[in-house]
Amino acid sequence: MIFDNRVCELGEGAFWHPLRRQFFWFDILGKKLHSVEDGEARTWSFVELVSAAGWVSRDVLLIAGERDLFLFDLETEEIETVAELEADDPGTRSNDGRADRQGGFWIGTMGKRGGNDPGRGSIWRWYRGEMRRMFTGLTIPNSICFAPDGTRAYFSDTVTQRIQRVALDGEGWPVGEPEVFVDLSADGLYPDGAVVDAEGNVWNAQWGAGRVACYAPDGRFLKAVAMGASQTSCPAFGGEGLATLFCTTAHEGMDATARAADPEAGKTFAVQGVGRGLPEPQVIL
Repeated sequence: MIFDNRVCELGEGAFWHPLRRQFFWFDILGKKLHSVEDGEARTWSFVELVSAAGWVSRDVLLIAGERDLFLFDLETEEIETVAELEADDPGTRSNDGRADRQGGFWIGTMGKRGGNDPGRGSIWRWYRGEMRRMFTGLTIPNSICFAPDGTRAYFSDTVTQRIQRVALDGEGWPVGEPEVFVDLSADGLYPDGAVVDAEGNVWNAQWGAGRVACYAPDGRFLKAVAMGASQTSCPAFGGEGLATLFCTTAHEGMDATARAADPEAGKTFAVQGVGRGLPEPQVIL
């Protein structure tokens, strides 16, 4: 069940590159991008916090950093800034993000003190040269993912314990106000990263619960897949036939006692045969 033993303080940004047939994930607080290539572990280190990415070409990713979105060549390690991301506010950073079906890229920002910075976060979208702030007043934006036909987006503010959905127009911009998709407050659950499968179900990592839960397009709970660490943070489908569910975890905020009780915290997990995903869309610059 353990896919990779490297320990992330805050694993995030899980995604499968369809051209490279390769799984990538971030350790936000460790300022690292991880992968496994031809059976060998690969790590790229950065000077800033990095959290999520989409693919532009086989070798180039669009990465959300602490202060900007930038292009990163996996082979040459060259960096090119694409757009600033709250560069005037050193107290925020990027968090959860994912490419949408129209070729845009959504990214959440949040205060660096997490829940102690209420309402400081936003969700932005990069699309064909435009960077637009779409939602504000969030604390810990998460669960960004998209319906297979691109007509709906999902996102959450973890502290509210609710996943929301919003309609999208033909170019992928929100239409109208978000509405509650799933309310997890009665179960004491906190939504983190999410991904949509080929049937339109939403798979949501639930921080502190050690699981990824699956919800039908109408919000009905379908099932949950247990992971080997409590602080599950971001799922993605990949592997042969996109039939492997990967999930990052974290040991952020754990003291020595908590770490001892949760020895696999921060590792990355993989479970086969529980669902089938969709290819991650190419980001259009």
